[in-house]
Formats: sequence, C-alpha cells, structure tokens
Amino acid sequence: MYRSLFANDMYAELDRLQREMSRAFEYSPSIRGAVRGGFPAMNVGGTPESVEIYAFAPGIDPADIEVQIEKGVLTVAGERASALPSGDTKASVHIDERFAGSFRRVVTLPEDADPDRVTAQYRDGVLHISIQRRETSLPRRISVQ
Repeated sequence: MYRSLFANDMYAELDRLQREMSRAFEYSPSIRGAVRGGFPAMNVGGTPESVEIYAFAPGIDPADIEVQIEKGVLTVAGERASALPSGDTKASVHIDERFAGSFRRVVTLPEDADPDRVTAQYRDGVLHISIQRRETSLPRRISVQ
C-alpha cells in the first residue's frame, strides 16, 4: 500500500537530492566575490615576506591577461579564444569541456600586501603573482640590552 507513495529506492533519491544541493552551493558566489570552480583555477597562499598567487591558465597569450590591484583587491581578467571549428565548416563537436570566453577572478588581499611591489610571470600556462608584504608588518627581533 505505501510502496506507491515512495520511490523504489528511498536512499538513492536522498543521495540525488544531496548531490543537487551540493551542486547548487558549489557554484554560488562566495563572500569574496569569486565563484568556486571558476576559470582560471587558483592557489593563493603566502610566506612571512609575500603573498603568492598561482593562476592555472594554459593556452592563453600573456598579452591577453590583465592583472590589476585596486583598494586591496587583486583582479585577474582576460579572454581565451575557442579552439572549436567555426560554424562555416561541416565539422561537428561531440564533447566540449574546455572553457572559452572572458574570465575574471577576484582575490581580496591582506592589509599588509604592498601594491607597489608586485611581480607577475606567465610560464608554461601558469601565472605566478608575487606581492611583497610591507616592511613594517614583518616580524623583527629586538635585542635586549
């Protein structure tokens, strides 16, 4: 009698609902303005002397990447052209998983990051941005006399 009210496998249905909820939150905007799972993928970390940011953006001309710091916010923006055949050919595409189009990633920097001491290098598809910390914020050993 109750079988018609529930799915054949209630646990499979609960698992499906959980996956849908996870997917909805995974792509929602974060508090810092960036979207999880966006392009390019980024690693952000630091040392006592600097903030280190790695953006993984293969297949992009470095001239097409814009790096900007304004009011403590780092922005990496640019565009990756599509490698798919144009609409004029009779070619067909079966799978298209590579991101193409405009992109923009935003990272909030710590207060001690010095916007005047930044280097950016693009090599082998990886953009490495190094931002030095202000000298006043670095720990110093004070000798006791």
